[in-house]
Amino acid sequence: MTEIHGSCDERFTAVKKVFQENLENGTDVGASVALYLDGEPVINLWGGHFDADRTRPWERQTLTNVFSSSKTVAVLCALVLADRGELDLGAPVARYWPEFAQSGKEDVLVEHLLAHSAGLPAWDEKVSFEDVYDWEKSTSLLAGQTPRWKPGSASGYHGYTQGHLIGEVIRRITGVTIGRFLDEEIAGPLGADFHFGLEREQHHRISPVIPPPRIAGGIDMAHPMAQALNNPPIFETGHKVAWTPEWREAELPAFGGQGNAESIAALQSVLANGGEARGVRLLSEATCDSVFRTRTDGLDLILQFPVRWGLGFALPTEAFPLSPNPRAGFWGGAGGSGCVVDLDARMAFSYVPNRMVDEGAVTNDRCMTLLATVYGSLAS
Repeated sequence: MTEIHGSCDERFTAVKKVFQENLENGTDVGASVALYLDGEPVINLWGGHFDADRTRPWERQTLTNVFSSSKTVAVLCALVLADRGELDLGAPVARYWPEFAQSGKEDVLVEHLLAHSAGLPAWDEKVSFEDVYDWEKSTSLLAGQTPRWKPGSASGYHGYTQGHLIGEVIRRITGVTIGRFLDEEIAGPLGADFHFGLEREQHHRISPVIPPPRIAGGIDMAHPMAQALNNPPIFETGHKVAWTPEWREAELPAFGGQGNAESIAALQSVLANGGEARGVRLLSEATCDSVFRTRTDGLDLILQFPVRWGLGFALPTEAFPLSPNPRAGFWGGAGGSGCVVDLDARMAFSYVPNRMVDEGAVTNDRCMTLLATVYGSLAS
């Protein structure tokens, strides 16, 4: 039997069983799963192996690149500033970032950035990874772009750009990078081991993601999402660019966060619990509630399937029920990781593996099976 570690409330024995089966049958190589209820941990499990060769165990302190699950943390940073009155989500982005008011973007609102409706789903100019690591260059390029559609009229998943857009607004307000803001104002107080940019001496803790079997040759590169997500050209690297020290050190708040299930669930437990968790209050109940109000609802112009977006989270629909509760949201990362915040259930859930699969964030069977088991356990 594969040994797993951590703690699990007896109500969720079925979740522990599914998690263990995934490790034993090879669905997962190394992974972690966590659940917080009412701001407190009730599941924190990890197990399997750090690497594809299975030479090291996955440990509690193991981190891995969670790709777009990072976005849920970037959004949380913006919400904290909004709750403090330093950021108005209904204000034009240019109020905080004057150079942004170029090329027809004077009416783009901050909430459009969080809801993927700003019309800036990718860099228009061809960029390299080095360009994206260069914060000044990459944000200046976005400031100069023209929206691809009328901002606020529709969503179009901002796969890489959302984090740079939110991060630059935060930098203009606070004078510090989003990575430092996260460390000092949110992750530090909550004791959450999640990072936008990790110093090189800590890279030994990062489990290298195991790339999916289907790389560029099996992807329809004419699809709007493939085009957006291949600038910079990640498919050509098989996602192994995430193994490089330059990637790990760069602040990439939409797709380069380093964490695990415990750290993501610990962070999002604040939002799930009405703004306070484990004695730390960062948000008001009203701010938490606002996350789950519909901003756009319809065909996402980049993903090319219907999505009902709140602030940074996809909300339940008939086609994607997600949760029995209306005030719930989900997002995840390429190949596997996922995060669910359910304000009605006071629940924050996260799953983070190191083995990527071909399915995307919304159709990740491993995460959805674990989530369904969580809800089944809550109902029983």
